[in-house]
Amino acid sequence: MANKASSPIRAKPAHPAAVNRERAEHYRWGHDCDAWYLVNDEQLSVIEEFMPPGAAEVRHHHEKAQQFFYILTGEVLIEVEGQTTLLGAGNGIRVLPGARHQIRNPASVPVRFLVISHPRSHGDRHDE
Repeated sequence: MANKASSPIRAKPAHPAAVNRERAEHYRWGHDCDAWYLVNDEQLSVIEEFMPPGAAEVRHHHEKAQQFFYILTGEVLIEVEGQTTLLGAGNGIRVLPGARHQIRNPASVPVRFLVISHPRSHGDRHDE
């Protein structure tokens, strides 16, 4: 009979809790931008973000974290290693560790997007 105490497999919760922005931990960043942690652990973070018109993130990179930006509403310009891409709703882009990047909202309407990071990016950010 196997010893369950030494098993490397962790039991999964029988009923995972549903996640939504209203119950998620909130923080503010930049100029009037909002973010909500939908998932926040050492290996994975999923953050829903809101950027008002004209807002921009500071150019930065992460040494360990790779990220995926997925646009829910609106359009953003995202620069990755000097190449700028326009992303609209339903589109995303992967940013590898070490890649210098910046997202901005040049439009006249707000933007909502997801940032998925593995491992989590907070504490691994280096501004340019």
